[in-house]
Amino acid sequence: MRKKLLLLASGLMVIFLLAACGSKSQDDVVKELNGKLGDLSGYKVNAKMTLKMGTDSQVYNVDIWHKDPTFYRVNLKNAGKDQSQMILRNDEGVFVLTPALNKSFRFQSDWPQNSSQAYLYESLIKDIVADKNAKFSTTKDYYVFETKTRYQNNSMLPTQEIKLNKSDLSPAVVKVMDPDRNALVTVEFSKMDFNANFNKDDFDMKKNMTRAQLGLPAMAKAGDQAFTVKYPTAEISGTKLIKEDEVKIEGGQRSVLTYEGKKSYTLIEEKVAAKEASVSPENVDGDLVDLGVTIGAVSDHSISWTQDGVDYMIASKNLTRNEFVEVAKSVQGDAVK
Repeated sequence: MRKKLLLLASGLMVIFLLAACGSKSQDDVVKELNGKLGDLSGYKVNAKMTLKMGTDSQVYNVDIWHKDPTFYRVNLKNAGKDQSQMILRNDEGVFVLTPALNKSFRFQSDWPQNSSQAYLYESLIKDIVADKNAKFSTTKDYYVFETKTRYQNNSMLPTQEIKLNKSDLSPAVVKVMDPDRNALVTVEFSKMDFNANFNKDDFDMKKNMTRAQLGLPAMAKAGDQAFTVKYPTAEISGTKLIKEDEVKIEGGQRSVLTYEGKKSYTLIEEKVAAKEASVSPENVDGDLVDLGVTIGAVSDHSISWTQDGVDYMIASKNLTRNEFVEVAKSVQGDAVK
């Protein structure tokens, strides 16, 4: 009997030792990720991004292409509205394209190096490596990291949970959380191709604009949508709406909302029509900023963006850049005064 118990104990010890040898530590995984980053020559991946805004959610299909070292193509398409926006980076700069309006903007920006990007694999690796206090755990299929984010206004979205597939360290799910640990941005990845091939013009601005426009349904022209004034829901102490002006302009409509207080600002909303002829991209003064549902340009005294066929601009001498972003992100959904 004693001999059987000794054999059983020895067998269990071997099993535990083998299991321990097969598991990787946090340092092991980080080391492998660093190696993966160094060997990365390019990839293509599809993702579904869900943005939670209050009680509502918006879902975007995202196609991400990256060619080492600095070429990017990120196509964000609203799953319910047949509308898309594209971020391109090539040797000529960083471009934001809105195909439905035939509009393009060029930024002199170091995007995506200057901030976290929940849908870019190399950005996730950099976040993991940079956070020396990152939390680490494992499940049957995933390595799970919880890290700080590197957003410019990371007080709003300070942490993220990153799940990596154990099989090849590809991203599986990313959840970006607010201070109360509510997931406001969720990115679910699929079809990661680490051996992607690219054509010569895959990152060309004009070629991408033309291709995107060819895929637009006839009824999806952003300029044909009804214009509804939207109001920011972000609360800034002592600041309130005091005046609202409606102005008719040639080929469109403009709304000017004036907010007064210690943090006074003016919000201008203007319905725009699609440009008939292809034009060169407009150069933008300011930094590219991710507003969740769209891409904007922020400077020391203003922030501007286009969404659903409407141009928005907030101007102020009192708001900080973080406050510009906070207010802009809150200009969503139904009107709230």
